[in-house]
Amino acid sequence: MKADIHPVYHNDAKIICVCGNVLTVGSTVPETHVELCSNCHPFYTGKKVLVDTEGRVQKYQKKQAAKEGKSVQTKKEKAAKRATARADKKKAKQPEFLLEA
Repeated sequence: MKADIHPVYHNDAKIICVCGNVLTVGSTVPETHVELCSNCHPFYTGKKVLVDTEGRVQKYQKKQAAKEGKSVQTKKEKAAKRATARADKKKAKQPEFLLEA
């Protein structure tokens, strides 16, 4: 192995978070500043709950439709459209006058 090519290893390197938490670890950098740590991250503290109200497929379809300039219909909108189409079809079959029957 070549001599003097490896960085200096610090056994007591500090990681300092914005929240004030200080962690001591081993690193080649003596001090590191971070924005989030396990002490203040919402996922680990339980302060923030992630709720997925819309499925992944629907999100993807909506994103693709937005790129193409189309609008994506939800299941409720499709059902309402089918119901009106059925009503129009039924209305068209019924005669308006008795003589037409």
